[in-house]
Amino acid sequence: MDAIIPDAQVQALAGDSRFWDARDAVNQRFKTEGLYITHLFPESEVFLRRDWAEHIVPITRLRLSHLDLFRPATVDLVLTKMMRGNDEQDMADAEFMIRHDRITEGQLVEAFSQMKPFGLVELRDAFARAKPVVLEVARKAATAS
Repeated sequence: MDAIIPDAQVQALAGDSRFWDARDAVNQRFKTEGLYITHLFPESEVFLRRDWAEHIVPITRLRLSHLDLFRPATVDLVLTKMMRGNDEQDMADAEFMIRHDRITEGQLVEAFSQMKPFGLVELRDAFARAKPVVLEVARKAATAS
């Protein structure tokens, strides 16, 4: 499992040893099942729309007593898959999401215009490699419908 930490919470969690102890306990508890928390990303280090947090979707399949889970909207998840450029597995994941949730080329173009800028050349290059791939997937999905 990966998690995105809102920028407003990054500092608070960085100094909270109970949070890190809880993460370690979860990883230990589910180790035998091959489940673990692998990455905790500050939102400023992830391809997302500026207002991504306003569009989060509750995860309701799991009934948990002390934890509410949410995921980014599908269009934001597609953006996160673009971070490694046109990586084969990430592009397959993006294609599945685009087709499953019927994300249109227009929705993607709008999402691109709402992304936070990235200073790192590597990230800009990755986006440039992934952009035509996901747009083509959306075009093909639209004509297949």
